[in-house]
Formats: sequence, C-alpha cells, structure tokens
Amino acid sequence: MIRILDRYLLREWVRIFLVAALAFPLVVMLIDLAEKLDVYLVRDLTWQAIALAYLCSLPERIFQILPAAVLFATVFSLGNMARHSELTAAKASGRSAHRAIVPVVVASLLASILAVAVGELAPPATRRQLELLGELERREQNVRYQFVYRAEDGWMYIVRELNVPRDFMREIVLEREGTGPEYPTIGITSTRADYDSAQGWMLRAGRYRVIGDPGTEVSVAFDSMRMRNLVERPADLLAEPKKPEEMGYAELRRYADALERSGGDGRPLRVDLALKLAVPFTCIIITVFAAPLMVSAPRTGNAYGVAISLVTAIVFLVLVQLSRTIGIGGLVPPTTAAWLPNIAFGVMGLYLLKRAPT
Repeated sequence: MIRILDRYLLREWVRIFLVAALAFPLVVMLIDLAEKLDVYLVRDLTWQAIALAYLCSLPERIFQILPAAVLFATVFSLGNMARHSELTAAKASGRSAHRAIVPVVVASLLASILAVAVGELAPPATRRQLELLGELERREQNVRYQFVYRAEDGWMYIVRELNVPRDFMREIVLEREGTGPEYPTIGITSTRADYDSAQGWMLRAGRYRVIGDPGTEVSVAFDSMRMRNLVERPADLLAEPKKPEEMGYAELRRYADALERSGGDGRPLRVDLALKLAVPFTCIIITVFAAPLMVSAPRTGNAYGVAISLVTAIVFLVLVQLSRTIGIGGLVPPTTAAWLPNIAFGVMGLYLLKRAPT
C-alpha cells in the first residue's frame, strides 16, 4: 500500500513538474520573440538562426524556472491528493503527513541536482545564442586603456594599452613591494609585452630594478625578458565582466577574482556566484515550505493551489531581488545575501512542517 501511494504521488509530481519546466520557458520565449522579431529581421537573421538561438536559450530559461516548476508540482500533486481525500485515507492507514511527503522531498532533491547540472550546461548555450543573434560582437570589448591590475603574490601591473586579439600590451610597469633585503622591492618597466600561449609573456625594451635596503638599488636594462610571474592571459587582464549567465561556476569565480584584482567591484559577480548554488537548493526549500500548506488544507480546489503558488513565487522573487541589492550594496556579505531567501523560507517551512497535522 505504501509503495503504491509513493509511486502514485511521484508519478503525479513528475508529470506536473515536466509540464511546468518546459511550458513556462516556451511561453516566455514566444513572448520575447514577438517583442524582438523586428530587430532580428533588420539584422537579416534567417529563421533557422533565430530558431537555433532560442533553442540555445532553453537551458538558461529552464534553470531559472526549475524552482517554480518544483513549487507547482508540489502544490498540485499534494493538492489533488488532499482534494480527493487520498491523504486522509493514507493517514487512516497509519501513514503520517510527514511520511506522505517523503517522495516529494526526494524528487525535489533530484530536481536540485538537475538544476546544478543545467546551470553548468547553460553558459556555453547562452553564449552561442548571443552569437547567433548578433549580440556578442556588439558588447564585447577587446581593448583596454590606462588601467591597474592587482595580481597574486603582491604584484601590481600598470598598463597603458592592452590588445586582446593581437596579444600585446604597451607601456607596462610591474611592481612588487618588498619588506627588506631578503624580500626586495622589484620594479619592471617595458615598452611592449607580447603573449604566446605556450611560453607566456615576453617583455621588450625595458629596465629591471631591485630595491633592497633604503638607498640600495640595482638596475639592469634588457632588450627582451621572459616574465614568469606574469601568468595571466590577455583575456584575464581585460577583466571586463560578462553576463553571469554566460559563465559556469568556476569561470565566474575566476572572473570575479580577476575583476577585483584589476580594481573593479566584484560584489555583483560574487552575489551571482552564490546564486548559482542557492537557486538549485531553492527546489528543496520550496518543497519544505509548500508541502505543509497543502497537507494542512484538505479538500481545497485548484484556485487555492494557484494562489499559494503565485504568492509564494512573487514573495520569493521579491526577496531574491532585495537580498541581491543588499549584497551588491555591501550591507551583508554576498554569499549571505544570496542565501537569505532560502534561509527565510526554510525556517518558515520547518515551522509549518512541525505544526502540520499528522
């Protein structure tokens, strides 16, 4: 009997989940296409390119909608059982309400794992979408002028010009502040540096200075010098923030590090980095919050389920945007800001779960 009920509930949950996870993104894509179709036609994009671009956007849209799909699946699968007195029958057979929602919690856990996987597959697909729609070239920057880059091990780079496509820099100053004779201050100036993917950077026509004790300095001119400490690639030194949805977790973390070392504000990227894990975990939190509401409200109609889903989704999205703004503003650490909605709904969910009639 128990296994039959578990399979029945799980089958209903999966059916609603798949419909929501695929239908919602398709509706959003159709609305977006209707708004931007004239722009695409002006760019002389073919229908095949437009169709392929929107197909590539599907993983990112599914990633964003998965928590809502889990919410709808939980609310309507449990709501249908409550409305048809199936939960009451399960309780009469000795099954508690907490035990009844176990299949839903397990399914939500699997949905969280799926969300992590989709979140890592989405960035290359999103980048391909931008290429097909002609958006990538319009905002991609390949040259940077007059900037300071703070690297690891105390090195600071002052660069007059960086050209990524041609792999060179002009008018470079490299400095590392020392503490004394055993760890001296080093300053390097160079008129040009060329990058080779196999051997790294080659500095040309410059001067190498070592400063130990105050007033003690050794200076050597060079025609060319291979700089082993300069390990960053040209694209790393560019450190212009891409859209977070174009980067996986590891790439986004590296980009945030590079941006902060180059003097930029990495807090928005840090918040988005934490959200890449917080959003998938939301699938479990939403289930823990919504399941007790449906178990505690037997024989309710679909209108109640729709209301619970919409109110929960709206409140959660507002909290996510509010916490993201707080994190970017520096009022709380980025990771804490990204997880605040989950913490709030998780606490409420555990309270409702404890109060749910068993």
